[in-house]
Amino acid sequence: MRTLRCRKTIRCIPAAILTAAVTAALVSCSSSSPEPPRVGPIQLQDVTAQTGIDFQHTDGSGGQRYIVETVASGLATFDYDSDGLIDAYFLNGRPLRGTDAAEPAPRNRLFRNRGDFQFQDVTDLAGLGDTGYGLGVCIGDYDNDGFPDVYVANYGPKVLYRNNGDGTFTDVTAQAGVADGERVGAGTSFLDFDGDGCLDLYVANYVDFSYENHVAEVTDGFPVYTGPRSYEPSPHSLYRNEGDGTFSDVSEQTGIARHRGPGMGMIAADYDDDGHTDLFVLNDVFGNFCWHNDGQGRFEEVALLNGLKYNGDGVPMGSMGVDCADYDHDGQLDFFQTSYQGEPPALFRNLGQGNFEDVTRLTGANAGGLENVKWGCGFGDFDNDGHPDIFYVNGHLQDNVELYDGTTSRKGSPILLRNTGGGAFVNVSDGAGDGLRARTVGRGVALDDLDNDGRLDVAILSSRGPPLILKNESPPGAHWLQIQLRARTANRDGVGARVQVVTAERTQTREVHSGRGYQSHFGSRLHFGLGDCPRVERIEVRWIGGGADRWEDIDANQCVTLIQGGW
Repeated sequence: MRTLRCRKTIRCIPAAILTAAVTAALVSCSSSSPEPPRVGPIQLQDVTAQTGIDFQHTDGSGGQRYIVETVASGLATFDYDSDGLIDAYFLNGRPLRGTDAAEPAPRNRLFRNRGDFQFQDVTDLAGLGDTGYGLGVCIGDYDNDGFPDVYVANYGPKVLYRNNGDGTFTDVTAQAGVADGERVGAGTSFLDFDGDGCLDLYVANYVDFSYENHVAEVTDGFPVYTGPRSYEPSPHSLYRNEGDGTFSDVSEQTGIARHRGPGMGMIAADYDDDGHTDLFVLNDVFGNFCWHNDGQGRFEEVALLNGLKYNGDGVPMGSMGVDCADYDHDGQLDFFQTSYQGEPPALFRNLGQGNFEDVTRLTGANAGGLENVKWGCGFGDFDNDGHPDIFYVNGHLQDNVELYDGTTSRKGSPILLRNTGGGAFVNVSDGAGDGLRARTVGRGVALDDLDNDGRLDVAILSSRGPPLILKNESPPGAHWLQIQLRARTANRDGVGARVQVVTAERTQTREVHSGRGYQSHFGSRLHFGLGDCPRVERIEVRWIGGGADRWEDIDANQCVTLIQGGW
């Protein structure tokens, strides 16, 4: 890893070894198969068995079919110990009323990346074995001490874990004041909404559920999980970081408390490119929230005005997960969100000036998954051609759906939509490796380079099952660059900063996000595919809170750390 300081390249500081892309073997077709799978330009192989990750998810179900069971859980990939390798943190549920207590008790688990797709369970050592009912998670250095902290959104009190910098974490929820009551949590994000250099915290919540108001439903004589319309939507919360280890609830004064909705996935992103981080929060069959940040400490909900509330047919979706990227290289961040069975996902193209249009059908982003419930998702350039692709997982929330609906199934295979570079997507799932043929009850998804070979890999949390780890073995050759930000006056990890990478072929735009997809976190280290370009002409970074820096003439195929403001 190289550390680059602004204005000119000054010196290199080794921080971690990142290997060059290695030759990958393509999946061979078995001669005994009557219809051998096609082999495409992207290959994602299932390597779960070799990783040592033995996590098993539970939603705490015992036959009562509480609605909270349907929405668990997310996961996070991040470098908790600053060794240059991306680690994995899986959230878990716990036994609900009417379910026999399990021994040992289910808990969240942290797996340390040892390299070469080998992971070690360090949950006990780290102190991250939370036994609450885990739903959402985000990562951020809230105290700017150089070590990433963890916020877990539970059903019940949420938990903030402070990273002590020695491989351990401390529960500081009470001191920080971010427990957020007994609500059913959902997506959550750290962001610096007021530009003061300290990370604030948005917490989405789902519905006002309790054991006492549980609603039981029956379809065609079969017991089923009810939907969010059976309950009152929950309030969401915004906490301002006071810079002294504590947070203040500013939901009322910022305008966030004016609207309630059954929150699901979310992302904090500057959709109108005005230098202030906004919020796109999905609501399940309720219409999404788009919180516009006015830069003066107030948010206005503008989803109906800017085209993000409903899909292009004007219909509220069973909104699940969301991510953003500039898929068409016009310098504007576009949004992709997943949805319920019978609904296509939605790709919202940013038209500029804060307006969006649904281009799902126009671009081919609706290919695949219509018959499934779609959850965790992310933009990622899997073949390093310079065009961000779309990945998402499927899995029904009704565990007995096959008894009364022959059009769908409980388990589903992931979907990979390859970006052609011409404003369109093609479903290449059938030829993208055995990892795309695996069937899971997908929930959270994380996209990160788990072996530092310059290719994005995938971690999937599966409801009531083991995770799925997919190694990217796409043919090498295309160039890439990964960027880690280190700020001085902005929040240390540059959350919310806008990064542009310019090559001879195109300009790519990204932002650093904390919390994304379906109630998950990934991608703190930005990844850029560069195609045939062996060098980057320049990198430009606009920091939250003001200021911009520029670097020039950078070699491809490495991870660089960019430090705000030079020496």
